[in-house]
Amino acid sequence: VQLVQSGAEARNPGASVKVSCKASGYIFKSYYIHWVRQAPGQGLEWMGRIDPEDGGTKYPQKFQGRVIFTADTSTSTIYVELISLRSEDTAVYYCATILGDGLEFWGKGTLVTVSS
Repeated sequence: VQLVQSGAEARNPGASVKVSCKASGYIFKSYYIHWVRQAPGQGLEWMGRIDPEDGGTKYPQKFQGRVIFTADTSTSTIYVELISLRSEDTAVYYCATILGDGLEFWGKGTLVTVSS
């Protein structure tokens, strides 16, 4: 199982960014993909999840309206888009999945830096 994420990004405040996560080695449509982020010096923060089979999403209230998850089943790729970026969005963003036997697999993370 592999989750391969796109490279680091730098944006100005107010801009948007889109990070990808390409899955392989398992049945892509069968398991949710979660997004988690970790700001400098902070703990892990769950941003929500997407069901690749039907595109259904769930976001914590904090991220509703500013985060969009999409799935491209033709390439087994999940995207997270963050809009109206703020300096507080500077973090490493991870995708992760939990397979039926409870095993977790994580991408290596994508650093997003928001600075003017």
